[in-house]
Amino acid sequence: MTQRDWIEKDFYRELGVASSASSDEIKKAYRKLARELHPDANPGDAKAEARFKSVSEAYGVLSDEKKRKEYDETRALFAGGAGSFPGGFGGGAAGQGFDLNDLFNRAGAGGGGGAGGGLGDLFGGIFGNRGGPTTTTASRAQRGADVESELTIDFADAVRGAEVPIRLSSPGRCDRCGGTGARPGSTPRTCPTCAGVGLVSRSQGAFAFSEPCRDCRGTGRIIDDPCPECGGDGVSTRIRSLTVRVPAGVDNGQKVRLKGQGEPGRGGAPAGDLYVTVHVMPHRLFGRSARNADDLTLSVPVTFPELTLGTTITVPTLESTVSLKVPAGTASGRTFRVRGRGVQRSNGKTGDLLVTVEVAVPAKLDNAAADALQAYAEATKAFDPRADLLRSER
Repeated sequence: MTQRDWIEKDFYRELGVASSASSDEIKKAYRKLARELHPDANPGDAKAEARFKSVSEAYGVLSDEKKRKEYDETRALFAGGAGSFPGGFGGGAAGQGFDLNDLFNRAGAGGGGGAGGGLGDLFGGIFGNRGGPTTTTASRAQRGADVESELTIDFADAVRGAEVPIRLSSPGRCDRCGGTGARPGSTPRTCPTCAGVGLVSRSQGAFAFSEPCRDCRGTGRIIDDPCPECGGDGVSTRIRSLTVRVPAGVDNGQKVRLKGQGEPGRGGAPAGDLYVTVHVMPHRLFGRSARNADDLTLSVPVTFPELTLGTTITVPTLESTVSLKVPAGTASGRTFRVRGRGVQRSNGKTGDLLVTVEVAVPAKLDNAAADALQAYAEATKAFDPRADLLRSER
């Protein structure tokens, strides 16, 4: 994405949010638009796909705190009377908010040659040149931005681990030009005005300072025949397919990092990373222990006679079933531990299955069952389970 894009494109309008919108509001707006415009939801709709790319491009900038700040500064700087790139800073909105000490800091008293122009530092801060005007903007290596995405998987895949394919719309190196920005078969040439530096010196009275070269727009290169796919930027927003390797035991809301799958770097710098937030769908039977996420939980209904007399029951696991012995006199709500039936980590550590037995009370009884239960009550009336509860403390 070029500096011209940052000046000419209104990313806030693209997402339908105010420039003062919070990060959460920006994310919420993007998710809504992404669901509506995603190519999977609009097969064959070129207009929706183009809009989807524009929305993704806008979110790629506004979701990154550093990029958003630079974008806001760039648009504020060039709004009003300064034009696309500054030739002068006499008035208009672009001249507001500048401190003259900052503007001319480190400028030589004699002003020759633009050796320390504060304005060059200002532009360097906005466009990625942190080393002052003597650093070549075009060749300054800049790591690609990190990209965020989301993924929903079922409970079993979260416990066992899985490789899940996803489709992602994000900036990437233009496949058509290979990232050069020039139409295949042509080559960018060094800008003759700035000699490839991307900055030119300008004198104003006793001072000299640097500003982005207007001919190459600060890139140091002239592209006579731009690539039709990326418009000369070398980066295009595209839909790509990736495989996310979800580790066993991933928890709901956890992020999986894919190194080097984010936005491509500039000037030979490495690409950013992709962070995928995993959403785990709940299971109808199993849960995760709050004390140890590697332990699975399961509630099993049992009858009162089974707890009183003891029994052996068959309980499910994620893979198959196991037999569990319930001793006579077991209280309802007791939890049993089945070793090795929980999360199996790649490092060899294995969680357990925690089985809690709970008495299931019949909603209705036939006459025979009711008579038998009444006879049991008569036979055990000497047993008072609330004796301690009602005992006086005196």
